[in-house]
Amino acid sequence: MTYELAIGDRSYSSWSLRGWLFFEKFGIPVKVRTCVLYTDQVQRLLEDFAPARLVPAVRTPEGEVIGESIAILETLVERHPDAGLWPDDPAARIMARYMVAEMHAGFTAVRGDCAMNLLKSYQDSAPRAEVLADIARIELIWSRARDRFGAGGPWLFGRYTAADAFFAPVATRIATYNLPVSKAAQDYVMTHLTDPSFRRWRAMGQAENLVQPSYYKPYAERPWPGPTPLKAEACKGPSLNEACPYSGKPVSHFLRLEGRVWGFCNAFCRDKTMHDPEVWPKFMEMSEASAPR
Repeated sequence: MTYELAIGDRSYSSWSLRGWLFFEKFGIPVKVRTCVLYTDQVQRLLEDFAPARLVPAVRTPEGEVIGESIAILETLVERHPDAGLWPDDPAARIMARYMVAEMHAGFTAVRGDCAMNLLKSYQDSAPRAEVLADIARIELIWSRARDRFGAGGPWLFGRYTAADAFFAPVATRIATYNLPVSKAAQDYVMTHLTDPSFRRWRAMGQAENLVQPSYYKPYAERPWPGPTPLKAEACKGPSLNEACPYSGKPVSHFLRLEGRVWGFCNAFCRDKTMHDPEVWPKFMEMSEASAPR
């Protein structure tokens, strides 16, 4: 039984990222359907998810539609009680729910001035006082969760929970706009940037290669502060493999990594791999299985 998830541009749609992480990080099967923001694709896609008005939207295996991220989250918690979306400790769950609700409704200065853009990072975005006030509040609630419940791991409540999914786009905003935060907050940001699931999402956004001009700012740029991917490039075949590592279909698009050529069934499969090869387990398994001994 598989859910359907409607999302927008991976590089820019912060709420889509949250919705996708609910499924990706907790092992809930989902089929993803995409649209390009600010085009008629959005309404065409949402016609299949009525009465939802925005992405993300979810259709359950039984055909029920859920809009709004908190409603999606709570539906998944109810339907998948063993997935671990909320912390196990009752006091931690209280805090996590409160943090998620505050994120859903608040921090309007950060959200308004610093739209999510996973394709850019700036040296200095000259944040307004209102943005800095939002960041100070975010740091406060992050540290409160980490101090009380974070001993078991690098996330807000030790292990990954829905609260981390909700704050993932905030972490990317700090990275994109180089917002000033403490070392502890920066460490938490880097935990998101190095997470394989997030890196796969970002690589898929790079593969989509969509540019939304309103998301770009006239600031000096710097390299993306996350891990440096392995260097791969598009090339011509033939390849070492005859079947795409993801679909099993015949290959038609190719990349070169460390002197060897690999094939994929379409440009998106190739390009998402090219942008961050080591975070795609099926590709790495294929690559390592044929590595010289």
